[in-house]
Amino acid sequence: MKKKLITSALPYINGVKHLGNLVGSILPADIFARYSRQQGETVLFICGTDEHGAPAELGAAASGMSIEAYCQHNHQLQKDIYQAFNISFDHFGRTSSPANHRLTQRVFAAIDQHGFIFSDTLQQFYSVDDKRFLPDRYIEGTCPLCGFPDARGDQCDGCGALLNPSELRCPRSAISPGSALQLMESRHLFLDLAKLEPAVRSWLDSHPHWPATVRGIARKWLQEGLRPRCITRDLAWGIGVPKAGFEDKVFYVWFDAPLGYISMTQEWAAAQGRPECWRDWWQRPEEVELVQFMAKDNVPFHTVFWPAMMIATAETWTLPTFIKGVNWLTYEGDKFSTSRQRGVFTGEALTLFPADYWRYTLFCMMPETSDTDFSFSAMAQIINKDLADNLGNFINRLVTLIVSNFNGALPAGYSPDPALNQALSQDVSEYEHHMRQLEYRKAGVAMRRMWTRGNEYITHQQPWRQVKTDPLASAQVLKNCLGLLWVYSCVLAPVAPGIAERIRAILPVDGARWPSAKAALQQDWLQPVLAITSPAETLIRKISEGEVEALTQRFAGKTPPPADL
Repeated sequence: MKKKLITSALPYINGVKHLGNLVGSILPADIFARYSRQQGETVLFICGTDEHGAPAELGAAASGMSIEAYCQHNHQLQKDIYQAFNISFDHFGRTSSPANHRLTQRVFAAIDQHGFIFSDTLQQFYSVDDKRFLPDRYIEGTCPLCGFPDARGDQCDGCGALLNPSELRCPRSAISPGSALQLMESRHLFLDLAKLEPAVRSWLDSHPHWPATVRGIARKWLQEGLRPRCITRDLAWGIGVPKAGFEDKVFYVWFDAPLGYISMTQEWAAAQGRPECWRDWWQRPEEVELVQFMAKDNVPFHTVFWPAMMIATAETWTLPTFIKGVNWLTYEGDKFSTSRQRGVFTGEALTLFPADYWRYTLFCMMPETSDTDFSFSAMAQIINKDLADNLGNFINRLVTLIVSNFNGALPAGYSPDPALNQALSQDVSEYEHHMRQLEYRKAGVAMRRMWTRGNEYITHQQPWRQVKTDPLASAQVLKNCLGLLWVYSCVLAPVAPGIAERIRAILPVDGARWPSAKAALQQDWLQPVLAITSPAETLIRKISEGEVEALTQRFAGKTPPPADL
């Protein structure tokens, strides 16, 4: 069995991320990492902060901090938040690390040596007031394709198009909006993507099983024809270019950021006391499945730009085996917005509800095939209907029946219910199939069907009546229900690990590791006398209508100014 190397798109360093960032890459990657570990697979889950580029410089300037202090502060802030969300990274690193500096410069040298780097002049905006060339992210203006008024010099957030600053209408400086701008020539280095297009196309053709959204985005780039991509910037913060005549420039953030996956693995390996074992993951592709998670705006860079870089080194590298591209999560019909204070951001989310409420809600809302809209009313419906009324109701009924009729301890002996176990086995097989295929919404349907089946089983068997005439038969029904509950906790563990642990605490099961749901179907542990531990408090608290109304109003944000007529 191949090892599983799992990466989440690197969250950018500029502050706390909103729920859309969490559901777009980090949470689905964590769910898959946890699930894969349950299957007994060897898993390495890598992520970290993306720290270079113009936005980091702009953010540091606005905060009054040095760029180093700004990045260190926000890295720790994000790391703490993800830990509170129970994200199970094996390593959470930084692209500004010495390891990434060394790796980026080495990869560049290999690409250059093989003839895929050339220099050329660019028409670049020069700020007269600031007396400096402005990189693409320092230029804002109107998108020439969709008319979005706040497009950046490298990409439009309105339509997703990749742009050059000179293509913007009404360009302006992001740091000195009133500054006069002049287009002047500046010499830069380029990756010759056109020369690499046949190799990239061949590599993409070898992955026909990728999701349609991912393949469609990659194909669109290829159909339009790959053009040379500038890989240097006129910035002070970044990884220096080791080439004569370009010492005053740094690498484009999308050149060094994907290499962070590898350099972060190098840091992880060093921390294990085996500094060379990173090669087992990144230079032995025949032994590794690389599964990457990202929002759809990151797909072109991971399906075309980064693979082209690695192919150009003429070295052996692990490239993506599967890419899970996630669509947008919107908030109440519109985009999340920091400036308008609209929507929920991850730090504040944890002050409202437990991490598992958010994890389970976002799992159910996963924007897998199209954009999905978040609202507090939808969240309340998911938590109240699924976790409280379905799963929570089953647990409460089961525990109450065991405590009230058997003083919390069921007698020895176990008679499995063949029909129940057959139906449960089918549900588990369906759940595991969809989890392996990264079809989370479909896996959720199978999971909830298991919970419904448990409530229907209790209602049909009526153990509260059986106990009056046949206590042993009643005890067997309740043991079958305990077997269901063990499976429930195992299928829930990758999604809502905290709730799963609290369910597990009720049950007399041994071992620290979570087994797979399929393994949990083997229920010899139900034979002896079983004493359960009644939970000290309600496992799942409902979200009230009053909370929904208050939170909806609180996070609605400021009303945007009217559009100019």
